[in-house]
Amino acid sequence: MASEEASLRALESLMTEFFHDCTTNERKREIEELLNNFAQQIGAWRFCLYFLSSTRNDYVMMYSLTVFENLINKMWLGVPSQDKMEIRSCLPKLLLAHHKTLPYFIRNKLCKVIVDIGRQDWPMFYHDFFTNILQLIQSPVTTPLGLIMLKTTSEELACPREDLSVARKEELRKLLLDQVQTVLGLLTGILETVWDKHSVTAATPPPSPTSGESGDLLSNLLQSPSSAKLLNQPIPILDVESEYICSLALECLAHLFSWIPLSASITPSLLTTIFHFARFGCDIRARKMASVNGSSQNCVLGQERGRLGVLAMSCINELMSKNCVPVEFEEYLLRMFQQTFYLLQKITKENNAHTVKRRLEELDESYIEKFTDFLRLFVSVHLRRIESYSQFPVVEFLTLLFKYTFHQPTHEGYFSCLDIWTLFLDYLTSKIKSRLGDKEAVLNRYEDALVLLLTEVLNRIQFRYNQAQLEELDDETLDDDQTEWQRYLRQSLEVVAKVMELLPTHAFSTLFPVLQDNLEVYLGLQQFIVTSGSGHRLNITAENDCRRLHCSLRDLSSLLQAVGRLAEYFIGDVFAARFSDALTVVERLVKITLYGSQIKLYNIETAVPSVLKPDLIDVHAQSLAALQAYSHWLAQYCSEAHRQNTQQFVSLISTTMDAITPLISTKVQDKLLLSACHLLVSLATTVRPVFLISIPAVQKVFNRITDASAQRLVDKAQVLVCRALSNILLLPWPNLPENEQQWPVRSISHASLISALSRDYRSLKPNSVAPQRKVPQDGTKVIIHQTLSVLEDIVENISGESTKSRQICYQSLQESVQVSLALFPAFIHQSDVTDEMLSFFLTLFRGLRVQMGVPFTEQIIQTFLNMFTREQLAESILHEGSTGCRVVEKFLKILQVVVQEPGQVFKPFLPSIIALCMEQVYPIIAERPSPDVKAELFELLFRTLHHNWRYFFKSTVLASVQRGIAEEQMENEPQFSAIMQAFGQSFLQPDIHLFKQNLFYLETLNTKQKLYHKKIFRTTMLFQFVNVLLQVLVHKSHDLLQEEIGIAIYNMASVDFDGFFAAFLPEFLTSCDGVDANQKNVLGRNFKMDRDLPSFTQNVHRLVNDLRYYRLCNDSLPPGTVKL
Repeated sequence: MASEEASLRALESLMTEFFHDCTTNERKREIEELLNNFAQQIGAWRFCLYFLSSTRNDYVMMYSLTVFENLINKMWLGVPSQDKMEIRSCLPKLLLAHHKTLPYFIRNKLCKVIVDIGRQDWPMFYHDFFTNILQLIQSPVTTPLGLIMLKTTSEELACPREDLSVARKEELRKLLLDQVQTVLGLLTGILETVWDKHSVTAATPPPSPTSGESGDLLSNLLQSPSSAKLLNQPIPILDVESEYICSLALECLAHLFSWIPLSASITPSLLTTIFHFARFGCDIRARKMASVNGSSQNCVLGQERGRLGVLAMSCINELMSKNCVPVEFEEYLLRMFQQTFYLLQKITKENNAHTVKRRLEELDESYIEKFTDFLRLFVSVHLRRIESYSQFPVVEFLTLLFKYTFHQPTHEGYFSCLDIWTLFLDYLTSKIKSRLGDKEAVLNRYEDALVLLLTEVLNRIQFRYNQAQLEELDDETLDDDQTEWQRYLRQSLEVVAKVMELLPTHAFSTLFPVLQDNLEVYLGLQQFIVTSGSGHRLNITAENDCRRLHCSLRDLSSLLQAVGRLAEYFIGDVFAARFSDALTVVERLVKITLYGSQIKLYNIETAVPSVLKPDLIDVHAQSLAALQAYSHWLAQYCSEAHRQNTQQFVSLISTTMDAITPLISTKVQDKLLLSACHLLVSLATTVRPVFLISIPAVQKVFNRITDASAQRLVDKAQVLVCRALSNILLLPWPNLPENEQQWPVRSISHASLISALSRDYRSLKPNSVAPQRKVPQDGTKVIIHQTLSVLEDIVENISGESTKSRQICYQSLQESVQVSLALFPAFIHQSDVTDEMLSFFLTLFRGLRVQMGVPFTEQIIQTFLNMFTREQLAESILHEGSTGCRVVEKFLKILQVVVQEPGQVFKPFLPSIIALCMEQVYPIIAERPSPDVKAELFELLFRTLHHNWRYFFKSTVLASVQRGIAEEQMENEPQFSAIMQAFGQSFLQPDIHLFKQNLFYLETLNTKQKLYHKKIFRTTMLFQFVNVLLQVLVHKSHDLLQEEIGIAIYNMASVDFDGFFAAFLPEFLTSCDGVDANQKNVLGRNFKMDRDLPSFTQNVHRLVNDLRYYRLCNDSLPPGTVKL
């Protein structure tokens, strides 16, 4: 024994040294290597068994258990059966002897090691594995240990990892399912015993849950259900040991419920017991008592009891999340809902609002989260099932949910509850859409609840009612492109909008008066404006008044967003019915935008500039944005007004323009300027009134933009205003015949607009901007950037319009386009400029290639092909970083447009485009790990094949008549093979996005063009692709795409199933290393000859799993012995 004793001492000192602060990383690596080598020895486990029974050093115990774990999971097949028997008998004995004294993490690890043995050997070689666990649970001394073993077994055996064959996984699941009834019975017994032992009940026993209770199972949940007699019992005070046992039992149940199907094994008495424990979470008395009694022991107890409630709710939610409910289980579900709503009633039952909130604040946060999860699952999964029971009191449930929602102690809690209401409103909307007959009945049933919800949500977004909470929200930090305040407002407004969809009149009559109140304050500010030396000043200075004004302006801003959000419910079929409401809103919005612009509230001095100035700007911007939201309504009004030529409509539009024009200035803050520009774009693009161009205010904007001496607006605003002016001239007027569109006049105006916008740009000459002359270069770059950003946007916005509009647009742009092409070569080495130029050309190709005409388009393509030499491409991709890559990507995108063009026009370019891809771009990027350029290149190759199939496969009439007899003629075979090879190579690279994209391209070519059936693919490539895809599955490198890969393998194999089963599969198995001949035979036999998709893909995944498992088993032990 001396050597074991010596080894133990050596190991202890090594471990202590390893974890000592002063040990260097170098030394740690040496120790690690020594320990790994020791663990790999045959028979090392005997030492470890000795170490476990003889040491108190945690590190040594942990190391010894890791050696066992490695032995069992990776080398078990090679361990002699005598040794296995010894290990199976020694480790459980060790656990039994020391489980009370071992640290919990060592004890849990030892349990896992024993369960790992069971996973390999039960029931054949370790027949008493599960019986032992059941015995441990039944013996009071070892109950906790048995429960830990049971939970570990459920975790490790029900959903085992990779390292088992599929057959073994299925066997284990079946074995466990056979035990479920016994296990659930035991767990129910444990929980009931603890409860009854500690209960202080009256002399009359409670009715048994199974006897005659289902009769009034559906009795109204607000008149206590009969099970409430049970639920009303006072909650027992548990000792620490019982508390611990119950928490372990509930953890076991939660894990079991995650995988066992809903069935009669889950008995009513078990459910009732779980609900008893769920009450621990909402029982404040227990927590108060703990804190009153003062001792820290009691406080811990209070928290533990709260945890029991959380665990019980986890069990309930596991059951709730199952969508597939057998008929016999529906009654149990009803019982569960009833009991949970009893708890909900308990949580929200108080005399006045303040105490409900305080109750919720006092409960454990995790308990509230679990409870909210329960409510979400109830509404999203089960409401449709339960609502059909006429006795189920849905409206009373909504009342409780309402109280629960609006007394949430945290913002996150409130958001989660709003989500539940959104689910409920979606459910109602879809219910009404699917059965229109019931619309009135459904709405009558829920109307009061919905109106109440709407009013309360609106109150919650107003400082007037909810200042304390709203001021806590962060409006500075962006998270997912929105601040906490914006998220709060957006989620609230979604609920308002959904109620509006269901109850338009109610919603409008609730919202409009509130808006009106705040508008009165805003419109009344005019009387407080005084003129001072430096301009206008708002004469409101008292701190209290400023605070009230701040709140009112914030509320007005939110309510304007609400009104804008509802715009969609006034258009379409309901336009006429809701016309007067919408007109009232739009008139008010026009009035306040004009008011803000006229009295220049955005430039006014205030007593608290850091607060009130942003408020005033925000209200003004929101009023413009809300008006913009009604542009579709205005467009519909425009077409109605066209028939009646109403003055009212004309005055709405001209007044709006009077409000917009003063804001289009460099002196106005960006937020406000951009809101005005967006509204102008909507008027020009969506509404398109005929008279817009003749309004003086619009003329004023034209003059300002085309005036060379005027100061330029910020980029974004300049682009928007130019887009609006261009659209006014280019877009056809609705409801007018072609001969009344005044195209000649508009065409001349458009040409002069573009001419003015591109004045400086058109004066640039290629030779004068030669790259050597560095100084004027920056000025030149600014001109190029400013002009192209405007022109590109104009083209992009016209690309989907009528031919006439695009014709006029191109006529105006022609000279600028030619200048761009002439300048392009001068800037080829400056990727930032090339990037902007190519963006412009890409937009031209997408929108105006027909208007540009064939000869000029050919000239552009030829220029690009000449400029992008192999050297230039390499420079861009390899040396200019992301901008250089973007340039090449834009160039490839332009070529994508070219190869998609139908007809014969651009066909002559195909050979040089394919050559550019395969001989110039592909060699540069093929071996680079970076995904840059690859996605665009493969999309170009895919589009080339997809839209030019006949370039490769000449289909003759004869061939199509004699389908399957005559093979199609193949042309340009080397290019086709090279493209396919590039696709194959891409599957060997780690980039998952590229893999997914390219797999999709191949599948699309197969669906549309029968790629896999073509002779060249079938005979020379098919099984190479299948092989690559199978290897990818085996290596688990692209696991997220398992399903897509499986389907692709099926589609390829189905072209030649006989060849797949007879030749490919045996060959694939023969070439597999790391498995022996016998294992290969088993793998081959297990792959059934199924030819339907589900069975075939299942066989593929089985093959992959088992191949990996066999390789794991066969990893042999390294020779050599190492002594510590």
